[in-house]
Amino acid sequence: MGYTALYRKWRPATFADVRGQDHIVTTLKNQINSGRIGHAYLFCGTRGTGKTSIAKIFARAVNCGHPVDGSPCGECASCKAIAAGASMNVVEIDAASNNGVDNIRQIREEVEYSPADGKYRVYIIDEVHMLSTGAFNALLKTLEEPPSYVIFILATTEAHRIPITVLSRCQRYDFRRIDGETITARLREMAETEGIETEEKALRYVAKKGDGSLRDAISLFDQCAAFYYGEKLTFERVLDVLGAVDNEVYSHFLRLLHEKDVGGCLRQVEELILQGRDLSQFTADFVWYMRGLLLAQTGDAPEELLDMSGEDRARLLEDAAQVPEEAAMRYIRVLSETMNQMRYSNSRRVLLEITLIKLTHPSMETTTDSLQQRIAELEERLAAGGAGQTPEQLVKQLVSSGLLAQALASSGLALNAAGGPSAKAGPGAAQEAGSPTPSGEPETIVLPTADIEQLRLLEKDWKDILDAVGMTAKETLKDVKLEPLGEGSLAMVFHDRAAFDMGSRESVCRSVESYIASAYQMQVRLEARLTAAEEYRNKRFVTEEELKQKINMDIIIE
Repeated sequence: MGYTALYRKWRPATFADVRGQDHIVTTLKNQINSGRIGHAYLFCGTRGTGKTSIAKIFARAVNCGHPVDGSPCGECASCKAIAAGASMNVVEIDAASNNGVDNIRQIREEVEYSPADGKYRVYIIDEVHMLSTGAFNALLKTLEEPPSYVIFILATTEAHRIPITVLSRCQRYDFRRIDGETITARLREMAETEGIETEEKALRYVAKKGDGSLRDAISLFDQCAAFYYGEKLTFERVLDVLGAVDNEVYSHFLRLLHEKDVGGCLRQVEELILQGRDLSQFTADFVWYMRGLLLAQTGDAPEELLDMSGEDRARLLEDAAQVPEEAAMRYIRVLSETMNQMRYSNSRRVLLEITLIKLTHPSMETTTDSLQQRIAELEERLAAGGAGQTPEQLVKQLVSSGLLAQALASSGLALNAAGGPSAKAGPGAAQEAGSPTPSGEPETIVLPTADIEQLRLLEKDWKDILDAVGMTAKETLKDVKLEPLGEGSLAMVFHDRAAFDMGSRESVCRSVESYIASAYQMQVRLEARLTAAEEYRNKRFVTEEELKQKINMDIIIE
């Protein structure tokens, strides 16, 4: 007989052989022992977690003449016939290729006949979410009221695609991803039985690459064992077969990024290519390494979440102390975007190299996290004295380079062209003073405290002032915006032409000025201006103190 793949050879034959699904195994065994067997089951979960295997064990168990603690005995004629695929009582259907109405009609005709031997006819429909709408509708009545000797077991990896009418007729069992320790233990048992010499670290890595799927992990183990047949399966050899990289390489890459060593990063990429490593796999694993780094930075992450050796964990903690959390978040975001792009690209090396250059130069992006990283670097330089530069010189250098303007813009502010304390918002990059602000983004103007207090007082009482003046002012000035012009002057900004034509008349302005002078004891000069709706909506005024609080640093104007 030819070679049988390990995942087929080691497929569970009894409930005792199933790993990682104790909550489901216990329930099914209790149903068999008590005779409380349902007529329809829905097995949901990711690939390789045991859905089909448990369905087959359950099919043998319900027809077994001498079940042992709810599991099939494996010795009776029924068990042997089902295991050999010669029994008419167990029918397996692949819904991916048999998804039409006619296939379901055939099932409906077959269920009318009771089993010639055994107790139940069991229909196992794999990938049931692939059935057409018509096929689901044809299945509904039979699924709801099948004959007493019929059991349906539906298996799927995408439960959300199952109609609710089908879900409501089934007992649903959700299969969990199998944890790394359980998969490692199964691989260790398999290696000992098959006579394959292995390293514990190699088994743990293969289990991790299985990503919760025992079948995937066994297939990877089978591949590695075949490549190094008759030799000890070490961690380095597993990395070589799977095209993966040791955690030490990721640590080295991270340090190069933190030091902004572009040349070192590109040389490392060249080394990976010469070693035959998969760049997509490298990128995905690097994101996973950064995830571990973030967990380590929280300080209270359980060790089992890091899932690595003590040596690797110590190195990770050392890296976590060097790289700021904001930078780690940015690395994950950019690398994840690159990982998605690699799926459809024929130039993965170019994509990765561009990504590494981008990571070492936050100035190439105007996103919030890149600006936060640049600000953090600025704070480090200020704390260290700026390599001989005074803080004022550093701030001046930042203003000229545009970094401070971008940082202010990310907080909803921006410096004016003269370097004064006025500011306005931008979508990420600094904008010239006087340039139009994008619609929806408020423009912020910094004013002396006295002017702000005067403005806010008049804005608060503006309706009462107009009610007191009455006549034309009450109707034409009710929607204006007040803007300080300096030296005791205010602009009444209109966006409606008809209101501007009436409200800008000298008599109207003077009557309002006269009332303010008498009621508030302040001399104010009012001027009228017509402007666009965007500018009309998008202005706000703050004091210098409010500006400093907003950006959390002093502003020194030379």
